[in-house]
Amino acid sequence: MTGLRILAQAGWPDPDVREPLPPIPGFTASSFNPLVAETAERCLRAHHGAAPAPGRTALLLASAGGDRATARAIEEAAASDRRVPPLLFFQSNPNAVLGHIAARWGLTGPVVAISPAATRPGRVPQDALDLAELILADGDADQVLVIAAEQADAGQGADHAVALLVTTA
Repeated sequence: MTGLRILAQAGWPDPDVREPLPPIPGFTASSFNPLVAETAERCLRAHHGAAPAPGRTALLLASAGGDRATARAIEEAAASDRRVPPLLFFQSNPNAVLGHIAARWGLTGPVVAISPAATRPGRVPQDALDLAELILADGDADQVLVIAAEQADAGQGADHAVALLVTTA
């Protein structure tokens, strides 16, 4: 990460906070979107204070597994011949939560979601940092909010995410 400077960072879970992730209206059946949104909020607040964020900020989400809970809910509904709730189709697109964050914070840069080969808890994958560097080099944004998020398998630990607000070094 030689060409990037970290302006702020945040993560989930936070050992100092024992409350659950706040829900997001319009997102149901999964912790993935609240995980992404809360981690992004904490990072943006750490640097900008309250919304909106000045300047052109891009959003970049990296997740190897994506929103597995929503995918399971859609699969189970389809397998049982039940009607699939329309909100599940909306939230199954990883850009949906990024649009929510962009609208809330007035972010005007590109919105990108990638699926790297693997992520490590508390770390942003190198693929995502390289892409953030390219977005900045292209002049498409002044800052990039990079979020790496993974849901835990049922009974296999906690969901985790990390967000870095970066700019050129």
